[in-house]
Amino acid sequence: MTHLPEPTLWNDPLWLEPYPDVLLEGVPDEAPGPEARYETREGITLAFVTGLQHLPPQQRAVLVLRDVLGYRAGEVAAMLETTETAVNSLLRRARAAFDARLPVTGRDRAPLPRSKVERDIADSFVETVENGDIDGLVALLTNDAWLTMPPLPHAYQGRDAISGFLRGAAARRGAPMRLVPTRANTQPAFGCYLPVPDTGIARALALLVLTLEDDAISAITWFADSSSFPRFGLPRTLPDE
Repeated sequence: MTHLPEPTLWNDPLWLEPYPDVLLEGVPDEAPGPEARYETREGITLAFVTGLQHLPPQQRAVLVLRDVLGYRAGEVAAMLETTETAVNSLLRRARAAFDARLPVTGRDRAPLPRSKVERDIADSFVETVENGDIDGLVALLTNDAWLTMPPLPHAYQGRDAISGFLRGAAARRGAPMRLVPTRANTQPAFGCYLPVPDTGIARALALLVLTLEDDAISAITWFADSSSFPRFGLPRTLPDE
């Protein structure tokens, strides 16, 4: 049995699920209210949703109502049956805690969705994964990249740690995966399929979502449950080429 390396850290379990971009197509593309700090679509990225889960409930509610939806302090106070002073205090604490986990510079450096830079990174990722080229895949990562597998608590950071995990996982699978591109949470994503020996098919294994920074991958989020595939229009099996 191949052993996986020790994780960089053990997270609290995160109840995070990928959201298909295709379901956003019917959402009106209107600007948030005048006091919003985050665009509505940015507010569903995996990093944003993960950051929210680390906030206490009241801070989370105030941050979404004020900074995503753009409600004014008085309106939020009425919704939550509290005072404007309390809302402003909660918002200051929520912003400080949230921005510590999701720095502004990281958000600003992501390439535009469906841009050439994003397509080039995604194409290179597919090529390395389907060729079993772990060195090539690791070269696409930022130095401080993360690999997480919600809701599992273990996480790997950095090229060496992620490389060790990928090599152990590849040894267990015994064959390179096949990828079908899709999009989740406004980010590049892929349905992953594993060939089944002597059957002529590859079965659904996991959904991968990439977080990009400049021209590199800063995070890989691995959802090991294929139950979300129908929502993404992904088949359960593929012909094994």
